[in-house]
Amino acid sequence: MFVTPAFAQAAGGAGGAAAIGQFVPLILIFGIMYFLLLRPQQKKMKEHKAMIEALRRGDQVVTAGGIRGKVTKVMDDADVEVEIADGVKVRVVKSTISHVSSKTEPASGAN
Repeated sequence: MFVTPAFAQAAGGAGGAAAIGQFVPLILIFGIMYFLLLRPQQKKMKEHKAMIEALRRGDQVVTAGGIRGKVTKVMDDADVEVEIADGVKVRVVKSTISHVSSKTEPASGAN
């Protein structure tokens, strides 16, 4: 019940340095998370976006649902038409294309 004044006083002088020292592990954890999780994910998203923008007619693609097909028409910024069997064409959202298995070569402009 009785607290002596020596125990009741806070430690003085080194309080600022100790507070900064407590944040160092937290900063290191965020740095490690950035380099192990966030940065590779951003790189993968950038590669996927480049793959989607490079789609053209004749490419063999695989959708996120596992459907394989051939791109017959690039409609607009969001959709492509994919032929999954002879005469069976479906409209697919570009962002759901997960893999381009074989690319067609662009037609040359020279005759």
